[in-house]
Amino acid sequence: MNAPWHACGAALRRVLNDLVLDEVGRLRPGATPLPPPLWPDDTALGAHGLGLDSLERYTVAAAIAEMLDLHASTVLDDLPAAEQFGQWCALAGRGLAEAGTHLTFRTSGSTGSPKRCRHALAALETEADGLAACIGPRRRVLVAVPVHHIYGFIFGVLLPPRLGADAVLDVRRRPPQALQAQLEPGDLLVSHPAHWALVDRFCSALPADVVGVTSTAPCPDPLADALVERGLSRLLQIYGSSETAGVGWRDRAGASYTLMPHWQRTDGAAPPVRAAAEGDVQPADLQDVLEWLPDGRFTVCGRRDEAVQVGGVNVFPGRVRTVILAHPGVEDCAVRRMAASEGERLKAFVVPRTGVDTAALLPALEAWTKERLSAPECPRAWSFGPQLPTDDRGKLRDWPIFPPA
Repeated sequence: MNAPWHACGAALRRVLNDLVLDEVGRLRPGATPLPPPLWPDDTALGAHGLGLDSLERYTVAAAIAEMLDLHASTVLDDLPAAEQFGQWCALAGRGLAEAGTHLTFRTSGSTGSPKRCRHALAALETEADGLAACIGPRRRVLVAVPVHHIYGFIFGVLLPPRLGADAVLDVRRRPPQALQAQLEPGDLLVSHPAHWALVDRFCSALPADVVGVTSTAPCPDPLADALVERGLSRLLQIYGSSETAGVGWRDRAGASYTLMPHWQRTDGAAPPVRAAAEGDVQPADLQDVLEWLPDGRFTVCGRRDEAVQVGGVNVFPGRVRTVILAHPGVEDCAVRRMAASEGERLKAFVVPRTGVDTAALLPALEAWTKERLSAPECPRAWSFGPQLPTDDRGKLRDWPIFPPA
């Protein structure tokens, strides 16, 4: 059994380094960045160190408490009073030892407004166990992504001890040519497509037995093939998001994805689910359409629904659909923005499960969505029928809110 991730002081410091850098960057857009990590424990937070004023220190302390879920710990009130970076690390370690069961990551905002994504640590550890079995032993893990985001945290914090790695190296500031010289057989390089493109462009050859991982965006098939031609022994492509963590993987360009073992496929068009607390199941909050193959693998067929504006806010009908599909009385559903003549909110068409009373299902769904979605995301018009409305090609068509006279 692995020790708690925060028991490794170096791992906790790397997470806090990246979190503080990111948060201060948000507070000071366009300003001189903080010195690069890793910072010594005695690095002052104030004028003679990182230069944080009282408001910045309070805000960063709140961000630490949010990510590490320290609200139920005894260290919460002490975080804003810390004077040195090492004090933040020590307080975070104490708080995690008391109540370190969940972590909260923020999305980048590339598919809508940035939002918080809370995950049970046990679920992330289960994913890391499955990845370790998929990848196999590695001597070192070289990380080219920030470890306070979910992808970097899983691969740069939880995974290395499970691989038996004796070192975790931050290579984000290494030029590709220097990275090529640093790589050794037995390494795992964790990166993203834009960085992998630089590796392909500037590295003439890669050492034998170097495994790569890529995520955060689709990796173009020509790039994946080119990296293997450069000598990469394997490129593991991870499909997932901040909301779901990893969902599937593949290690050949253009291949279908294998569903990760902690997810289970459900019947029909519903997204895969995984076990959650108290015996519940949690559906994958996916914004893409998945096509399932007979062997249980899947391909990604593009985005389910792009963002639409509701009250000046970007909302994603695909996310709303996922929440509605999780209701036990729903067999299938479609969500879209009302037509101009109907209003400016979302509407939903629901196919109830066999035997479900539609009259009772409507108020149940209104309460269900109100508890799980923001006000702009909640549909304001509901339609019900035995099947989704489709055209003669079998594609979803629009439906009127009010039946024709």
